[in-house]
Amino acid sequence: MKLHDLKPAEGSTRAPKRLGRGVGSGIGKTSGKGHKGQWARSGGGVRPGFEGGQLPLIRRIPKRGFNNKWAKCFSIVNLDQLEGFDNGTVVTPELLVSTGIIRKLEKDGVKILGNGEFTKSLTVQAAGFTSAAKEKIEANGGKAEVIG
Repeated sequence: MKLHDLKPAEGSTRAPKRLGRGVGSGIGKTSGKGHKGQWARSGGGVRPGFEGGQLPLIRRIPKRGFNNKWAKCFSIVNLDQLEGFDNGTVVTPELLVSTGIIRKLEKDGVKILGNGEFTKSLTVQAAGFTSAAKEKIEANGGKAEVIG
């Protein structure tokens, strides 16, 4: 097989439209552009979103909000939600998702907050802890392990 022997697969290509090649072609004379007007001219037409000089919708609607690309995004869990686990359990983010305590794991992981009563002795692995949460976990003989 040589380079000059290569051909596209049968039916995979279509011949280009040959505009302005006689009345019999169906796209002769005006080449499918109709008669006169902005769209019939060379380079004619307007940019997307142009509304004929009227103030465009994109400029009429006020700007609002801002997305901070450096903001940390954690899945939040309060200590009282961990009361359902047995003593000695190693609580991981995957375990929290599988038990339905959190719906999905956010990009920066899980952060444990210290709200509510906490009486269990657990090893809790999370991306972050508040100082109150850490104190309550360790006061009950548990461990608060920070994971990446």
